[in-house]
Amino acid sequence: MPVEVIIPKLSTTMDEGTIVRWLKEAGDQVQAGEFLFELETDKAVMGVESPTSGVLSQILLPAGSTASLGEVAALIVTPEPEEVASSQPLPGEALEAGRPPDQRVKASPLARRLAEEHSIDLAALRGSGPGGRIVESDVRAAIEGVTQPPATVKSERVVASPAARKLAQELGVNLSDIQGTGPGGRLIMEDVHKAAADQAPIAPPVPVHEELVPFSAVRRVIAERMADSARTVARVTLTTEADATRLVEWRTTIGEQGRMHPVPSYTDLAVLLTARALREHRFMNARIEGEAIRLLGSINIGVAVDTERGLLVPVLHDADQIGVAAIASQAQRLIEKARAGNITPEELSDGTFTVTNLGMYEVDAFTPLVNPPECAILGLGRIVPKQVVYRNEVSIRHMVTLSLAFDHRLVDGAPAARFLQRIKQLIEEPLLLLCE
Repeated sequence: MPVEVIIPKLSTTMDEGTIVRWLKEAGDQVQAGEFLFELETDKAVMGVESPTSGVLSQILLPAGSTASLGEVAALIVTPEPEEVASSQPLPGEALEAGRPPDQRVKASPLARRLAEEHSIDLAALRGSGPGGRIVESDVRAAIEGVTQPPATVKSERVVASPAARKLAQELGVNLSDIQGTGPGGRLIMEDVHKAAADQAPIAPPVPVHEELVPFSAVRRVIAERMADSARTVARVTLTTEADATRLVEWRTTIGEQGRMHPVPSYTDLAVLLTARALREHRFMNARIEGEAIRLLGSINIGVAVDTERGLLVPVLHDADQIGVAAIASQAQRLIEKARAGNITPEELSDGTFTVTNLGMYEVDAFTPLVNPPECAILGLGRIVPKQVVYRNEVSIRHMVTLSLAFDHRLVDGAPAARFLQRIKQLIEEPLLLLCE
């Protein structure tokens, strides 16, 4: 008897989903727990598993279909008991084929697709995801190992800004062939643009065609939430500049000595310091509830992440209760899952405060939008060396601009300013907190 594959409820706010693509075709053998298709919800794109083993006999909802909860997407025909018994390989046959019985490779849908495109054997890889699951970064590492002969790898470390590295990758420019014009020979974006212009052949301009791109489920939710924020939040933005020199020195030392893996990003450090500041300024960790303001007991900090499907905000729960190493490890895992499209709704829920960083795009300051029902959001600009007066002398210090946007309905300007001032102090004198 055929088994129905239905559209499941993957988040508490989900009432429909869009099938992004099928990972199996009609007639394929499938195993219970194996991903059949990718479903886009109001939170993210996630794989839907097969409820049983058998043959995918019919696909009722093709890719691109938007379906309601409980709607039947496909049918699977399960084998009769005697067929199952006769189809099981003998232990010797399985070993002869080079695969132990009942062994399945756990991998994300994106990792599977990437491995298939580049003919990478997933069984030969070691997964770095939860439970040993193979993720996109594992496959990309294998691709680079296959496609880059050791003889062409240079041992010299190219010093370049993050934006220059990203631009070089997009334009196909080899950084090792460029002479940097920045401080200390550092490669900057202008160097990459010039190298790309020198290498590129003169070609006629490519005509630009208009295109109507429909809202995805994630984009629709982002649009609704941001419009709601603009309509309902009495937003005020405060900015200040902090001396991040000691923070930069601490992070550089940790990286050079290899004492912590992964090395915390500046966003990770901002999460840590913000969480500690929220302990002292509870009114910033609050939300409106009816005719009252609820001061929240948990400090759960969301981190804004840019993905192919749009902005997602994974949440680090109880961020004030864990150290910098745990924050860095959890943040890396959540960011990878968000970009791979397999993050869970629980990992995107219950945030009480958000941190967003645009410094890697050479942005100095901006006005972030508060994510309702949260009270506030902290924006970080780039950390850049500047000439400033330090201890009555002109010095080169690493400076960063902080932008705190908050809901004036919950908190007034002066208390919010004191909270921002406390974060500034922790950035400028971080060692006591970082050593906790």
